[in-house]
Amino acid sequence: MHRAEERDAGAVHMTAGVLLGGLLALGVEIVVLLLGSIAISNGILKEDATLQITAAACVIGCLIGGWLTCAWWPARRLLAGLAAGAVCFLLILAVGLLSGEELSLGLQAMIELAGCLCGGAISGLLSRGKKRKKKGNTRLR
Repeated sequence: MHRAEERDAGAVHMTAGVLLGGLLALGVEIVVLLLGSIAISNGILKEDATLQITAAACVIGCLIGGWLTCAWWPARRLLAGLAAGAVCFLLILAVGLLSGEELSLGLQAMIELAGCLCGGAISGLLSRGKKRKKKGNTRLR
């Protein structure tokens, strides 16, 4: 019974890490998009760069959010980063549904999905866990 409780606590801990990572990723994306809109309105960037800014915001946001998630997971960090990216994308879809407009998954949504998953995967690949030393590595030759 004790081992099952530890496993459940670990699952809750990892789920909380994914949700916090997804929320952090969404917050960072909003800040990057705000900075991009300021750059467009000041004439620093052209108006045609909106798709590129969106993709960059998704990658940067999910990279940072996935990094937080990977810190909460003891293993399988690539999966943790991808999960944070997926949660962030689902939050973006939820905000789109709350806006009251018709939901259409077009090019913009595919760019956001690819950016979120790529940013999460990069964070999972870049976060390294502690290497464990192998015990009893004595083979007979």
